[in-house]
Amino acid sequence: MSLTQLSPSPTCILDLRANLGEGPVWIAEEHALYFVDIPGARVHRYMPARDRDAEHQHQSWEAPTRIAFLFPTSDGVFLCGGVDGLYRFDPRTGQFARLVSIEPEHPGNRLNDGCIDPRGMLWFGTMDDGESHPRGSIYRVRGTPAGLEVTRHDEGYVVSNGPAVSPDGLTLYACDSPGQTIYAFDLDENGTPGTRRVFARVENGYPDGIVCDSANTLWCCMFAGGRIIRFGPDGTKLEEIPMPCTFPTKLAFGGDDLRTAYVTTAWRDLSEAERAREPQAGSLFAFRVETPGLAQHVFQLGDMSRLEA
Repeated sequence: MSLTQLSPSPTCILDLRANLGEGPVWIAEEHALYFVDIPGARVHRYMPARDRDAEHQHQSWEAPTRIAFLFPTSDGVFLCGGVDGLYRFDPRTGQFARLVSIEPEHPGNRLNDGCIDPRGMLWFGTMDDGESHPRGSIYRVRGTPAGLEVTRHDEGYVVSNGPAVSPDGLTLYACDSPGQTIYAFDLDENGTPGTRRVFARVENGYPDGIVCDSANTLWCCMFAGGRIIRFGPDGTKLEEIPMPCTFPTKLAFGGDDLRTAYVTTAWRDLSEAERAREPQAGSLFAFRVETPGLAQHVFQLGDMSRLEA
């Protein structure tokens, strides 16, 4: 089945069974989707069929640490969020290099989800790895001539998720997953957030990965909720898309027309009986949408040569 023949209902396209699949990102130049399995410490690449045989559709790399996200950079590699900091990853060599530590004062924390905004800046959150203490924060990263400038902008999260930035670059969204709340922040002309406000509250699951489309609507995967919710710019719920598994994690738009929605999923919190009922949990799913997504923004680098030992 070609991706243009996909229905509006999510279909498994890569039977992977990732423990905690996350962070899908579409790289148009490669016609490929990259994503991660966080506990498995692996980066995956899925390339839709076209002229490739099945053997070359999927490739993966082992990482030196658990990787929560990866995004393309202006020098053709990836900026990744590891457990303890930001890393550079070059898929041509498979090599990782740590760039900067994050929160060494909180060894029980790890990096979680992220996004690149229209200005080419990285936003990411941290979380308590034990998911019990409110030690997580939201950060912004700029590339400067001196290297990476990391700024903390909000804190008090047990598990931060998202974040996402609106197409005009004027609104930042971030999820408080255990609190079942999506927050919004106004961004000024420099990309600095103001006071957070409630964008939407949800039930029957926890807001996980979020992403904006070209119509400025927000798509949210509901972890433990078995569905995806689409919100209008004012926080109004527009539609729900049922998933064939309990733990969808994040969505990314891809394909030549950016109308293929790719969804990563997880099986880590399923019981043995539940895994038998959801044999494709942890796999990669896709479905077609009417409204296109946005082309993936690229992180604008300063000097990434200042690596830590």
